[in-house]
Amino acid sequence: MTNVDVISGPVKSINASTILTSLGMLFLAYAASRISTYVLTRLSEWKFLNVFGLNRITVKILIPLLKFAFYFAAIYFILASVLNIASDELILFSGLLGAGLGFGLQGLFADVIGGLLIVVERPYQIGDKVTMGGHYGEVTDIGLRVTRLVTPDDTMVSVPNSTIFHNPIANANAGNLEMMVVIDLFIDPGCDATLAMDILREALVTSKYVRLSGKHKYVILLKAFPFYKRIRVKGYVNDFRYEFPFETDVTRRAWQQFRRAGIRPPRMILAEEHTYRGEPGI
Repeated sequence: MTNVDVISGPVKSINASTILTSLGMLFLAYAASRISTYVLTRLSEWKFLNVFGLNRITVKILIPLLKFAFYFAAIYFILASVLNIASDELILFSGLLGAGLGFGLQGLFADVIGGLLIVVERPYQIGDKVTMGGHYGEVTDIGLRVTRLVTPDDTMVSVPNSTIFHNPIANANAGNLEMMVVIDLFIDPGCDATLAMDILREALVTSKYVRLSGKHKYVILLKAFPFYKRIRVKGYVNDFRYEFPFETDVTRRAWQQFRRAGIRPPRMILAEEHTYRGEPGI
């Protein structure tokens, strides 16, 4: 008589009820992720967060964590409870599914793994100003497959999460509200550069957007070129959302004082002007 091994806990047959239950679980995970995203986004803009030592970025860190938790919990429930797959069979099923994804859906699989790494290692998070995939903007969402960011011209860009595997990512504020902003002003080489640096310094430290502290210091640099001098100031804006208003405010007020002090912008030197004077063209 031949012995036959019987696997305990047989997989439940897939029927209409099983499919509806599975779809229902996925819908609940989707709804829970959308609701939690909405609630946390609204909560992150609450102006009294600083009373509790929090800011909007620390609150938004929870959004991608909850998204992944909801979806993986739903998938595990479907496999373990709805389909009655035992733990050892679940491991085997996961291996087969991984192999199938590896061969047939490499791009999607890489994006999901990239999303997991983003959540765990946090090279950036929701609210950060980053440069990725050739685009610069504020990260507004980290999904299972793509990261969405809004550029300065208010364009929504979706970048695959797998970008982190083969492209560098520059993070301008790294989870902080404050962010360094670099402002360059160019003046005529014959003008008083020391006075111009003093004026630019005053425009920076008196800006309503500036962040000054022992940790957030500013620096002013001067470099001379053949036909102009560049004055570069590096300072911190108190909220990275005011990056461009901060740059505009400092630049506008500095040039107002430059004009009063007789500091001119570089004079354009054209090749035709040199030729007319008998000088070699540039």
